[in-house]
Amino acid sequence: MPERRVISVPDGLDGQRLDAALSRLLGFSRTLAAELAADGQVRLNGRAAGKSERVRDGDQLEVAMPEAASGTTAPSVTPLRVPGLRIVHEDDDLVVVDKPAGVAAHPSLNWTGPDVLGGLAAAGVRIAISGAAERQGIVSRLDVGTSGLMVVAKSEYAYSRLKHLFRSRQVDKTYHALVQGLPDPVVGTIDAPIGRRPGAEFKFAVMDSGKPSVTHYEVIEAFRSAALLEVALETGRTHQIRVHLAALKHPCCGDAMYGADPVLATRLGLSRQWLHAVGLGFEHPGTGEQVTYASAYPPDLEFALERLE
Repeated sequence: MPERRVISVPDGLDGQRLDAALSRLLGFSRTLAAELAADGQVRLNGRAAGKSERVRDGDQLEVAMPEAASGTTAPSVTPLRVPGLRIVHEDDDLVVVDKPAGVAAHPSLNWTGPDVLGGLAAAGVRIAISGAAERQGIVSRLDVGTSGLMVVAKSEYAYSRLKHLFRSRQVDKTYHALVQGLPDPVVGTIDAPIGRRPGAEFKFAVMDSGKPSVTHYEVIEAFRSAALLEVALETGRTHQIRVHLAALKHPCCGDAMYGADPVLATRLGLSRQWLHAVGLGFEHPGTGEQVTYASAYPPDLEFALERLE
């Protein structure tokens, strides 16, 4: 018997064609999704559905997963204990984790190290099935080299609601970043579009053709060769803080990808960018109450500050 999966359509896919929605949710090709629908292997709210039907937020999709799909899907989640991964809060709707550096948010084809979803699976935490197969429940991500707070949805409603909150900029995301030099002004906003840098698969840059990106910063403390900033995001582009600060000629200390001084990084004992997600606040999807979470600096970032002082 083929595996059958039941998925709640998140609001981000509202109005999408069924084959396109399935491709996004399950990670296989749109052609395969269309073939499954044509073969009667997809049910929408309990009835057989065609590939061109439109799905709506909250619809229930039931899919008979073909064995062949296992070879075409993105990497699956493998339960694996992740040292240093700390659960800050957990309830029926969501789990907030404090992610260590060197850990990805979810599996990917280009990553062979530990990931948050694998760590949660190893800890027995059951998450939502919404989202592509390899990143179910993930509503926002942190770079592998960035430590700090992340929230993962456990219920389908929480996934849909949290995605909406992030998309409509109703989530308070606070970061601390140690940058080279002293930004001028010491309080400012960087409003510059970010896109994938041509010829560099994993590197981004400020460019006219990029997506709108807004970062606010304020200097907390100034040192002789660096400054500690508090950073708040209006948008959530990949590498946004790192790209914007580098564009100001004040890259995160230790961030070799975006032009940080390797001599300073060595002096501070940094093997990754000094960037930490210290605060997270949002309206809880289950209770409607405003909740906030905080994370202390990990030892490597504390050590770098001590060297500066």
